[in-house]
Amino acid sequence: MSDFFNLKARQAAAASAQASSSKGPAKQEPDRLQPWVEKYRPKTLSEVTAQDNTIQILSRTLQSTNLPHMLFYGPPGTGKTSTILALAKQLYGPELVKTRVLELNASDERGISIVRAKVKDFARQQLSSAPTHKISVEDPDVEGGVKRVSYRDHYPCPPFKIIVLDEADSMTQDAQSALRRTMETYSKMTRFCLVCNYVTRIIDPLASRCSKFRFKSLDQGNAVKRVEDIARLEGVSMDKGVSEELVRVAEGDLRKAITFLQSAARLVGAGKSRKRKIVEDDEDEMDVDSPSTSGTTVTSTQIAEIAGVIPTPTLDTLTSAIYPSTTKSIQYNKIAKVVEDMVAEGWSSAQTISQLYEHVMFDERVGDLQKMKITGLFSETDKRLVDGGDEHLAVLDLGLRISGVLCQG
Repeated sequence: MSDFFNLKARQAAAASAQASSSKGPAKQEPDRLQPWVEKYRPKTLSEVTAQDNTIQILSRTLQSTNLPHMLFYGPPGTGKTSTILALAKQLYGPELVKTRVLELNASDERGISIVRAKVKDFARQQLSSAPTHKISVEDPDVEGGVKRVSYRDHYPCPPFKIIVLDEADSMTQDAQSALRRTMETYSKMTRFCLVCNYVTRIIDPLASRCSKFRFKSLDQGNAVKRVEDIARLEGVSMDKGVSEELVRVAEGDLRKAITFLQSAARLVGAGKSRKRKIVEDDEDEMDVDSPSTSGTTVTSTQIAEIAGVIPTPTLDTLTSAIYPSTTKSIQYNKIAKVVEDMVAEGWSSAQTISQLYEHVMFDERVGDLQKMKITGLFSETDKRLVDGGDEHLAVLDLGLRISGVLCQG
């Protein structure tokens, strides 16, 4: 209390508090707080999974250090952005990559003004000089396992910059046309890499100036192996068949599968905690609960819940209402009740249509001619949903029309 009226003591306390706050919070464990998608993003080309042909070609260009303009296209989560970033890191190293690589994502404004200003300014910049100091490199043949080499000997540092335009298919036509001239003018010291999901949305003059690399959806074996490796490194145990279920619900998107795995691990680990002691001033001890994923078991049911997959009993109720009964007539009230319940429970219409399509197409009770007609119904419904139609009415209409086709026999 006496210090409250002592101005000097108050000023000294405020100064010490400000100094301690300027130091910032204690350094936290970066790996523990980092999303697994970023934590296990490939650092080199050899770590990229299931894109053997593309990686083989890029590895050869890495040896020659002469890259063409490139166009990466394929489904999301197949490693397009990770591949070009890993290639850039192997070319320039951690120090030079910051000044030699410009990455623009779809979140950035990329109209014609950005192409004329930001992209053009970076393309015309003079090349930054490569570092001359020596760095430590792991080498098992050397005593101690580490040797000192110059930066230029370990990283090629070719005399050009790289501009990565992620989600290039979202660029306007005018921006792509303006980019065409920029690619030609500054091709001596700048290489462009366009990354997109739909190559048909890239204008032909731009696509013809690039070497095209198609990234295919990850096959079951490679994707499952990668998911299991991450689960093992993170100490997360999974029931039998969970890794296959992860890849199936992710539909070949490895990024989505890893995100589902992390979400499931945190969900299971939320109820389990380990006690750790924090000692304050070497006198008082306090027990604190901290979440831990070690020893948790992830089940297929939890994966289905996180991914928003409709449970089998719910889907069976819908299909039993759609399939005609012995009277061979459309049961409107029964179908409407099931659809209304599903909408009230919050199930996604897109997920409903996707799972219903698989269920009907693989049903041997449905004839080939009926399947052909039903496929057209699914495509019409999907188009209506894309155009912003009402989900409840779209699913109800689809169920009634499928039931009508089945009743006709």
